[in-house]
Amino acid sequence: MTVRHRPMEPKDVRECADIVAAHPVIGPRYGNRIGDLSKAWLRLIGCDAKRTTVFQTVEGPRAPICFVGVSVFVNDDFMRELKAPPGFWIGPELVKRILSGNSPILPDSQFREANSRGGLNLIVWEGCIRPGFETNNEIHGHVMTAFIEEHSGFLLNELISPQIESTERLQWTIQTGAQLWNPVAGRYQKTFKKHPKEIVGKPHVVGVRRSMEHERDDSWTTSWVGTLFDYQPPRFGFSRSEQRLLHAALAGESGTDNELAESLGVSLPTIKKMWLSIYRRVNDRQPEAIRDCVPVEAAERGKEKRRHLLVYLREHPEELRPVSQKLLGQPPPITKRIHRVRA
Repeated sequence: MTVRHRPMEPKDVRECADIVAAHPVIGPRYGNRIGDLSKAWLRLIGCDAKRTTVFQTVEGPRAPICFVGVSVFVNDDFMRELKAPPGFWIGPELVKRILSGNSPILPDSQFREANSRGGLNLIVWEGCIRPGFETNNEIHGHVMTAFIEEHSGFLLNELISPQIESTERLQWTIQTGAQLWNPVAGRYQKTFKKHPKEIVGKPHVVGVRRSMEHERDDSWTTSWVGTLFDYQPPRFGFSRSEQRLLHAALAGESGTDNELAESLGVSLPTIKKMWLSIYRRVNDRQPEAIRDCVPVEAAERGKEKRRHLLVYLREHPEELRPVSQKLLGQPPPITKRIHRVRA
């Protein structure tokens, strides 16, 4: 069985919501709000501060969605409320607030500013597998790899995991470097007095903060959790349209300029102009960052330049994350550089 992943599309939303509803533990947490889950997700289409991924097998005439992942970047107020007693189930609370017009998810402009300075709060809304695929290790491994790819390159302050549905998953999450939030003490902790079954049966918070790095050993900095806090400010400041083009080129689904133009819905001359703008920006700001990124006039080296550029971007996802162009010229935040781990 081969597994592939892609962003959630509007046509997927109903099926993805049904997967959550069918889960024997996660579904009941929503109560009567489960019927509104698809409406809330549709409201987020086109929002920068959300990341959605669906996973499919490629067997059969219509590959079923076997896993759905949704995460969002939220404001500080929501984080404080989430961690204050008595707590609440994240999913239904987000549904209620989004549909009531009181969404805690960052607007695009605030999201870009926070990712340029200050930092972001990331909450994994749901990571839910379709019944019948629970024991498929290939899917679980692919989900972890895709999660790292999708969430690397952001200036993260804090990461909250999905609220856990089993004691086994709780133990695994703690082993990867996350900790349980103690609302009474107002801090994360490695150990807990309650039985794991009691913890997962009530609203809880499991997460990790950048400020906790000094408590970690070398094994954490090379773990997948540590990788997500591996950040350096972007060097090039690509425009949003340039980022769209580079995302499409990296996806590998559109290779030639003609295919990219069709995929992005723009003209071929526009695509060519965008590539020239990208190469000029790289050469002007950091020419040594990309080997063989030669002057833009050397058209015969175009394929080689593009190849090296895309290799660089795979290693530096921060270049393709939304940022505030206005803030790029300001002194970057002081961050600890962590050894990057390849999945």
